[in-house]
This record gives sequence, structure tokens and C-alpha cells, in this order.
Amino acid sequence: MLESINRILQEAEEWKLKNSDDLEKYRLKFLSKKGALNELFEEFKTVSKEKKREFGQELNKLKNSLDSKYQELQSEVVEEKGEANKFDLFLPAVGNDLGALHPLTLVKRRITEIFARMGFSSEDGPEIETDRYNFTALNFPENHPAREMQDTFFVSKGKQQSDDVLLRTHTSNVQVRLMENNKPPIRSIMIGRVYRNEAISARAHCQFHQAEGLYIDKNVSFLDLKNTLLHFAKEMFGKDTKIRLRPSYFPFTEPSAEIDISCFICKGEGCNICKKTGWVEIGGSGMVDPNVLESANIDPEEYTGFAFGMGIERIAMLKYDINDIRLFFDNDVRFLNQFQGA
Repeated sequence: MLESINRILQEAEEWKLKNSDDLEKYRLKFLSKKGALNELFEEFKTVSKEKKREFGQELNKLKNSLDSKYQELQSEVVEEKGEANKFDLFLPAVGNDLGALHPLTLVKRRITEIFARMGFSSEDGPEIETDRYNFTALNFPENHPAREMQDTFFVSKGKQQSDDVLLRTHTSNVQVRLMENNKPPIRSIMIGRVYRNEAISARAHCQFHQAEGLYIDKNVSFLDLKNTLLHFAKEMFGKDTKIRLRPSYFPFTEPSAEIDISCFICKGEGCNICKKTGWVEIGGSGMVDPNVLESANIDPEEYTGFAFGMGIERIAMLKYDINDIRLFFDNDVRFLNQFQGA
């Protein structure tokens, strides 16, 4: 047995590391349950009582030597790895590439900021909506074209029109909920994603974003609407911007008007952006129809109000001279990186 102890001790002392795997090989050979040391302890059980003391001392010395050698080899591995992972603390730091805000996010934040300074709160509502909040409460006739399948994405069609569930076609559904749950005065903007069943092209998309505004109080006039839109246009597009309101029709406002701004590219002289007219359309507006107020239990004899809506993509395309709406949804890094620090 003493010969075995001396042989194992000598073999362990001569053990050299060629790579980090040799450390595990050492442990398996000498210190594991099936290793040489454990085999000697099993053999020790058969030694006579007279020799147990002698052999026991030698076994303990071997165990301590094997453990010390293992710790020594461990230190070598750690030191080797440390050398490989060293780096120069005095090298100049490599800056992190910062992401850019999406142009639609930039425009939405700017719109929110402008109207917040005019006292408008920001509101939000569901994108999956019922027929009532998307159409009926907004004075849409039962046979209005917008209710048809070719204009609206329906989630489910009910037995009756009022049971229909759909993807909202405008953020006006938030206006209805506001009027139902709040007493005037109401002064809020609603910014969110809307859906229309349209063919995707450079100028149109089946999903886009709208910013709508609603102001209801006593003695609100069309002049208040005009001045609000004029202030917004000057803040968004420049102090020299002018606005033009053209008569139009929307089911939920009366009277209604399209909103045009003077072309800030050509300063009204005529260019490709404004189609040589000097004006660019950005949205629609009007005085809230009395039927809409009544459906929300607001007395149209006591209160009046105005509403307006505009496309976020439309404003972003004008502001940043973008000619294809699909770029907003393609996630092309080459496009998005242009807006760093914008």
C-alpha cells in the first residue's frame, strides 16, 4: 500500500497543465469518487489493526498533498485566463451608438406640446371599437359609405348594425367617450392609430395615425376654431404660415371645413409639394353637430364646441419632405437614422 501511495504522490507532483482541461482531468484521476485516493481509502478498510495507524497517517498526507496540488493548478488556470482577458485601461472609450426617435414620435410629441400650452389635455381610447362609438354617436347615417366593408375593417358583424365590432377608422371615438363621461368644459386632444381598408401606396396606407382635438364650452365659436388652428400652424410649420378654411362636409360637424396651410416650401409661390397652388391640405374641422352633443347628453342650447382632425403622417411628410408614407412602417435603419437629434 505504501508503494501505491508513493507512486500516486510522485505522479501528482509531476502533473503539468497544458490547457485548462487538464485541471479537470487531474480532479477525476486523483480526487473524484472513482479516483486513486478514494480507491486507497477503500483498500484501507482491509488493513490489519496493527498497520492502520501507519497507513492512516500516510493516506492523510497524500490527501493533503493532492488537495494542495489541485489548488495550485487552479491558480495557474485563473492566472492564465486573467492574462488573456487583460485590456488597456488607457485606450480611448468607444462611444455607444444612440438610437433615433421615429419621425412620427417626434411629430406626435410636438403636437402634444403645442396644444398642451393652449390648455388641451391628452386622452386615449380603444382601437377596437363598437359601431356606436365609431359611427352612430358621431351622426353617421345608417347607409353611410364608411360603414361598408370596403372602407372599414370589421372584427365581427352582429345581427344588427349596432352589434358590429371594428377597428376604429378615426380617433373621434375617444371624443364620444369624453363627452359621455365628462361635463363641459372639455378641451382635449386625442392622438392614436387608426385603420382604413385602403390599398397601400406611396400616399395611402391601411393604418396611420391621427391627431384630433375637441373643445366644448359655453359660447365657443368658429373664430375660436380658426385662431386655434392658426396658432398651431405657426408653431408647427413656422411663424409666417397662414391657414385657409374651405367649406366641406363631415357627419359630426356643422359647419365643416378643410384645413389648408400656406406652403412653407415655396412660400406660396407654387411647387410640387403644393401642386403649384401655394396651399397644402392638412386636415378637417368644424363646429360639433348638435346631434352629437345630444347623443352624449350635452345640451346644445347651452354648449357649443369645435373639433378638428389631421393625419400625423401627413404632417411628418410635409415637415421632413418625405415622399412615401410606407417609409414610416418599413423600419429601414437608413431612413430612421436621418432623424437623430431632429
